[in-house]
Amino acid sequence: MISYVLGVDDLADTRFAVSPLQETVLSLRVLRDPGLSALHLPWRRSVLASLGSLGEAGEPAALDTALLLSLVSARRTIPDFLTPRPTSFAPAFEEELECVRRTSPELVRRDLLAAHAPDPLPEPLRAATATATATATATATAIADADAPVIRLRDSVCELLRRYWEIAIKPMWPQMRLLLEADMTHRARQLAVGGARLLFSDMHPNLRWQSGVLHIDKMIGRHSVAASGRGLLLVPSVFAHKPAPPVSPEEPPLLAYPSRGVATLWAPAPIADAPALVALLGAPRAGLLHLLEEPLPTVEIARRLRVTPSAVSQHLRVLYDTGLVTRARSGRQVLYRRSPLGDRLAGERSPGPR
Repeated sequence: MISYVLGVDDLADTRFAVSPLQETVLSLRVLRDPGLSALHLPWRRSVLASLGSLGEAGEPAALDTALLLSLVSARRTIPDFLTPRPTSFAPAFEEELECVRRTSPELVRRDLLAAHAPDPLPEPLRAATATATATATATATAIADADAPVIRLRDSVCELLRRYWEIAIKPMWPQMRLLLEADMTHRARQLAVGGARLLFSDMHPNLRWQSGVLHIDKMIGRHSVAASGRGLLLVPSVFAHKPAPPVSPEEPPLLAYPSRGVATLWAPAPIADAPALVALLGAPRAGLLHLLEEPLPTVEIARRLRVTPSAVSQHLRVLYDTGLVTRARSGRQVLYRRSPLGDRLAGERSPGPR
């Protein structure tokens, strides 16, 4: 079990961020172990097909998948240096990757060994185990000679992750980010309404908040980290199957956690199947009306329909003005849902009082 001891100031400094690099790295778990999450099988099949086409005539050279997948240990842990703490709410992938490129050889070694312990490093990572003699007499040349293969490995991994991002994550990143931001909106409301206890109560069964301590159960690590004024950074994730704090207890408090709504991410956008309704409202508004059988905020609607929030807002305004949807404020967001009239028009039985 890993524990975060959070004081009042730390709770006041609890923040959220999204990380495209983290999603890229965590997705390697699903690529390596298809049984980890059945929800991601459509994505996995698509990515494997794209990776398989590399190296064919007219295509870029194939990725070094052996090196790529060796980054994930047998216990599914990942070296901390590959998921640097986001320095802003939504850093660009290139910005985060540049942080990884600046990682010192010493830290690369530490994190690779910690992630794979107690097992030895896989063959593609063996170069990182080279170390200079750890004595006061070790020369600068000896240290440089030991660091050189680690630096080459680090740079090769960065280039590999950049190419993998382009193939596997970037095409879907706009939809992923909308989903992650919708989750953060929900969590922020939980924190505002019920404090830390409500925030963590439905985040994951492995999380438990008690007396100022956040307990993360079923972890390989066994340590307690005092936040000591550093706050807590929460990072929702599409590919995290359970809460994922850093491996090293020396890292500041950070928790990647499974985002809500992942099951809808790879599903096709809903299509209105009633010709009469489409003829009356047009396909976009008919599809929107079918979708609103549950209360949803604009950002989540836009993500599911794979359109911009501004386009959704225009259609929602028309549907609201004609009495086909209702709206209600929930914290900082407005939730839209079909009205009883909208239910009848969509061919659905009204669920009764709301």
